[in-house]
Amino acid sequence: MLENVKAIYEEINQYNVASKEELEQFRMRFISRKGVITELFDGLKTVPADDRRALGQELNGLKNFAQERFDLFSQQVEEQQTSANSAPPVDLTLPTIPNLTGTQHPLSLVRQRIIQIFERIGFNVADGPEIESDWYNFGALNFPDNHPARDMQDTFFVAKDSSNPSNDMLLRTHTSNVQIRLMERQKPPIRSIMPGRVYRNETISARAHCMFHQVEGIYIDRNVGFKDLKDTLYHFVKEMFEPGTQIRFRPSYFPFTEPSAEIDISCQICGGKGCNICKHSGWVEIAGSGMVDPQVIANCGIDPEEFTGFAFGMGIERITQLKYVVNDLRLYTENDVRFLRQFEGL
Repeated sequence: MLENVKAIYEEINQYNVASKEELEQFRMRFISRKGVITELFDGLKTVPADDRRALGQELNGLKNFAQERFDLFSQQVEEQQTSANSAPPVDLTLPTIPNLTGTQHPLSLVRQRIIQIFERIGFNVADGPEIESDWYNFGALNFPDNHPARDMQDTFFVAKDSSNPSNDMLLRTHTSNVQIRLMERQKPPIRSIMPGRVYRNETISARAHCMFHQVEGIYIDRNVGFKDLKDTLYHFVKEMFEPGTQIRFRPSYFPFTEPSAEIDISCQICGGKGCNICKHSGWVEIAGSGMVDPQVIANCGIDPEEFTGFAFGMGIERITQLKYVVNDLRLYTENDVRFLRQFEGL
């Protein structure tokens, strides 16, 4: 057995470790519970009693020697790993990395500007859920189940209730749902705008998207008339667009307003001369509006004999397109920094 001890001493002396894998192999061979040194200790019981003491001392020395070599190899491997992971020295002569500041998205800029304009004339900001029931999105707004106006808005349904269609859940197609919730929980006077995301099942193109942004407004009080609606929207156009921008109202139809009107402004791209954006008419539609239908007011628990009001709605993408001359709506959602950097400092 003494010859085996000398052989293991020699083997340990000649052992080289250059990686964690080789270090683990060393540990398993020599100092683990199943290693060769442990086997030698187990063999002591077969050694004559007179020789057992001396051989035990030799084995203890071998065990300590193996442990010292393992600790040394561990330190070397750790130093090699640290050296490999250390960063190269910093070259202080290199130029500094420019501190590039971000910029707000053009839709955020226009949304904030719209809110600012209406807040100055007494409107506050309201918000509501984007996943809505059929009642708040359609029913309370005078959209019967078989009403043809429902075909105007292709809807993303989340859940259908065959027993009661009013409980169908969907992604809101306009922010008018916030108007209904606001009128249900607040007594007139009510003067609020509702900016937010809306969803319609449309093909994505340069002129349309399945997800876009609207801002709607409502004013409910005693003796509110169509002149109040016109004055409010005239003020908005004059504040948002260039001086000299013309505005016109065209008769239209919406289930939740009567009378209703589309709002057009003179094209900001061509100055009213005619281009592909305005379809060579010189006018671009920016919003829909009208006096809130008395039935809609009654649906929300407000007496339509005592209170009247107006409502309007516009697409933030369309306003941004006209203000910053953006010819493709897909640019808003592609996150192309070449496009976004054009709005730095605005």
